[in-house]
Amino acid sequence: MLNRVLFIALITMSLISCREGKTKQVAAIVPDIGAMKISGAISCTKGLTPGDSTIFMNGGGTAFITTVENEIPADPEKIAGMAYIPGGTFSMGGVNPVGITEGGHEAMDDARPIHQVYVDPFYMDETEVTNKQFADFVKATGYITVAEQKPTKEEFPGAPEEALVAGAVVFTPPAHEVPLNNHLQWWQYVHEANWRHPSGPNSNITGKENYPVVQIAYEDAAAYAKWAGKRLPTEAEWEFAARAGKPGNLYTWGNEMKDAGKWQANTFQGQFPNADIAGDGFAGIAPVKQFAPNGYGLYDVAGNVWEWCSDWYRPDYYAGLAKAGVVKNPKGPDSSFDPAEPGQQKKVQRGGSYLCTDQYCTRYMVGTRGKGEWRSATNHIGFRCVKDVEGE
Repeated sequence: MLNRVLFIALITMSLISCREGKTKQVAAIVPDIGAMKISGAISCTKGLTPGDSTIFMNGGGTAFITTVENEIPADPEKIAGMAYIPGGTFSMGGVNPVGITEGGHEAMDDARPIHQVYVDPFYMDETEVTNKQFADFVKATGYITVAEQKPTKEEFPGAPEEALVAGAVVFTPPAHEVPLNNHLQWWQYVHEANWRHPSGPNSNITGKENYPVVQIAYEDAAAYAKWAGKRLPTEAEWEFAARAGKPGNLYTWGNEMKDAGKWQANTFQGQFPNADIAGDGFAGIAPVKQFAPNGYGLYDVAGNVWEWCSDWYRPDYYAGLAKAGVVKNPKGPDSSFDPAEPGQQKKVQRGGSYLCTDQYCTRYMVGTRGKGEWRSATNHIGFRCVKDVEGE
């Protein structure tokens, strides 16, 4: 059993189909750490059959009810860099986006059924944690991230010694248009890629102090949060905050991808994956606070970089919650299970990234879910933190 199996492809000559969810073993050789890392880290949906939407947006869809926010105190405590989130009862989940304009091809069955959830008030970071903030943490603690640690023989039995090199997964667009049925065409495991060198040893974050930190595994994010006196959000808290009191909207800003003809988030425009034309002003990651905040004052809760949540991922988790009426402060299932990659231990990720596009992945939609192996790191995954309200 692999203790740190970050990615599911087990051999060098495996072909992965992101849409079909099938792994075809061509030749059993030795564990390919790079391929293993790539498949587990990427939040693509596998094994779903897109169909016509059964629920279309009409004021949020009939499954959504009005959000009931808790009363905001007259003078809530101010915490620098954090927004007060009142909590309350809301409809959690997302509609089938297939057939909706710019909805993409994924039915996203794991985002349903829509169910009722209550969350207590809390504070949330206004932005994704930045390179400067993470650097301050590392300077104070000497922390070494997962991507900076050399994999071990115990973690990857059978891998040759020369393959056991620290690194992380990097988006590497091909030079030309490619079929979208094999994500290994645009992801590579790059030796010595880490938060200081997001794209590999020849890259750096000089002058990018205000960019979101990336190449962060779940435990790295949790360690930072603990040091900062905070924690990572539950999936329910994250969605409540992202929706900002608006029930059922497709996006944090409304039901149209553009508002007044302008892009509202850092996503991918152009021909995926080879030609990002930067219609939103950014090719790749953007600094924080480049787009308008949502109704709670949160920036980049759609696009830019994926954000870790504390919940383990299961595609069927919502079905159980929907039977329980209004569920209070759900913290996720006790364990992870992804039928597409059953050997992986995955945590929920939310918000999508600068690589999301209706050609391939529309997880900038506010009710949708991503997932990633909890010891994985890529250059489109970051995080933000939350803090409990005293007395709650």
